[in-house]
Parts: sequence; C-alpha cells; structure tokens
Amino acid sequence: MELIYKPKLPQEKHPIYIIGAGGIVKDAHLPAYKNAGFLVKGITNRTKQRATNLANLYTIPNVYNNVKEMVAAAPNNAIYDLTLMPSQFVETLELLPNKAAVLIQKPMGDNYEQTLEILKVCRRKEFKAAVNCQMRYAPYVMASKYLINKGLIGELYDFEVRLTTHTPWEYFPNVVNHPRLEIQQHSIHYIDLIRSFLGNPGKVYSKTLRNPGKTMSSTRTTTIMDYNDTIRAIINTNHDHNFGEKNQESFIKWEGTKGAIKSRIGLLLDYPKGKPDLFQYCILKEDEDPKWIEVELEGSWFPDAFVGTMASLMCYVEGSTKELPTSVEDVVHSMAVVEAAYQSNNEGGAKPNYNI
Repeated sequence: MELIYKPKLPQEKHPIYIIGAGGIVKDAHLPAYKNAGFLVKGITNRTKQRATNLANLYTIPNVYNNVKEMVAAAPNNAIYDLTLMPSQFVETLELLPNKAAVLIQKPMGDNYEQTLEILKVCRRKEFKAAVNCQMRYAPYVMASKYLINKGLIGELYDFEVRLTTHTPWEYFPNVVNHPRLEIQQHSIHYIDLIRSFLGNPGKVYSKTLRNPGKTMSSTRTTTIMDYNDTIRAIINTNHDHNFGEKNQESFIKWEGTKGAIKSRIGLLLDYPKGKPDLFQYCILKEDEDPKWIEVELEGSWFPDAFVGTMASLMCYVEGSTKELPTSVEDVVHSMAVVEAAYQSNNEGGAKPNYNI
C-alpha cells in the first residue's frame, strides 16, 4: 500500500528570518529548512556570536544585532521564526510588523495567562501566526493520519501514547527547573497530537508527579482526555526509567474497529542519539489471522517534522491552502487542555468512603 506522509510544500519559498539561536535551531530548524530547500535569509540572537556561528555553519547571509534591525531589513513577505523562550514571546511579537507571518516555538506560553497574552497580541496585530507543534508532521503521524482518514482502520476508539524512558533533562537547561516541567514542556506534544485527531476533549483528568530523588517539578504524568464512552485517549509518561534499554518504551498506538497502528518514537530512546523509528499497521481481513505490516518511512520527528509546520504556514500565506493547522487560534485549545490538566492534578480525584 502506498502511504502519503510528507507535508505539502509551498509554491513560493518565502525568506525566513530566525529570532533565536539555541540548540533547537541548530539541531532541528536549520537542518529541516536546508533539506526542504527553504531560504533562511537572516538570524539574530541576544548573544550575537551564537547567531554568527550558525550563520557560518548554514550560510545564512545576514546576522542582525537585534530584532528591530532585522525587521527594518526584512522584506514584506518575510516569515519570522521565533525560537525564544515563551516569556520573551510577547515583547518580541510587539516588535514585528502588523500582518506579518510568524511561526512561534512551542509551548505557546509558560502558563495559560501568558498564552492568552500571546493570542491577544497576534489578534491585535493581525498576524498570520502558527505554533511549532511539529509532532503533527512526524512521518509516522502523517502516515497514520493517512490510513485513518482513508477509513482503513475503521472507527478510532483507542489512542495511547506511552513513554517509559530515561530523559536526560540536563540537555534542556532552560526548562529543567521549570515549575511546570512535564506537562507544559513535554506532554503538550501529545495533548496537541491527540487534539489533531480527535478534536477538543470534554474533560481532562491528570496527575503529574515528581521523582523524590530529583529536583525537577515533575517527571511522570498520566493524562486522560475524555471524549465519550467509547474513545479512550490516554498519555502515560515516565521519564525516570533509568534501568537499561530492555524495558524502555516510546510509542503511539491507534486502535480502530477494523485495524490498528503502532509507531515507535525512536528519538526518545537513548536520547539524544535516539533509536530507529518503527511504523507498523494491522488491517483486519475476514477469515484471516491478524497480520502486522512494517513500513520503512523516510525521515523522523527531528528534524523532518519541522518542515511541516513551516511549510503549512508558507502555504497559508501564499493562499495555496485555506487551512493553518497549528494556528494560534487552534493551539490555544491545546494550552487550555494543559491548564485543565494542572487543575485536575491540583484538585485531585474523588475520595473513597472508607467509613464502613
């Protein structure tokens, strides 16, 4: 079976101007844009030398001292790629020209109040604004959506994301001490992913926990996104399984009335080196035993999915599509689910009556 799983590319490759020069730019944005043939025309960073280093590495012609200087030099059709920390989004967005096209790094804020401030600025300045929720464009996610949209696994009734891994949080010095670490910084990927398939849940149940031997605010979470009495949508993350590779897990699984799909998220196993992804599906056939078929897909979550978020924004700007899947107007709902997850965590569950 032919699988269509690569994002639609724009007819016109708008010039990209990157604000920020952190590790995610070096390891994901720039490799993805290079592979897609996108044109990165400028970069700026608070520490200019970091921007200069990336400019030399990826042949970016212009390094700017600050955002104001960049905006003054950029053409009207520029795409601004914000790769800063969420606390810097609002002040930076205020510096961009009205009606600009902007791709904002996830998460869309450090908290829901900040999320709404970001949304307010984007609306007031009439930005064509998207959030870099790039997991939607991972090859195994795109392939799964293709099969599901074709109706090949029937009615989707079970969606599970499970991580049992060892995450070296020291690789993320800007977030390791975040008071809302696991859900806000990591499970947001899966919350947004589930929403992209199932829409907004009616309710959210969540518990996030810290490791008593670590200083981080939370490293393990169980979240249930409640849709109805037939769909189970659950996220189980455990970043503390530091007991060797044998029993580590990292997968997404979709089950339907006619079949199932399972994808291994190889990136999160032995991070940052990662393991190979694995995409497999099973379509039930009458009078035949279930058979799982493995398909080798080109690319992975990092860096290839970063093509999808940028390409979708470019296509929207040029008018070749009327949809902007990760628009701020959509992703604000993912952040609302995150906020509800923390509310559920704080308020706790129902207490059993032990007075018998």
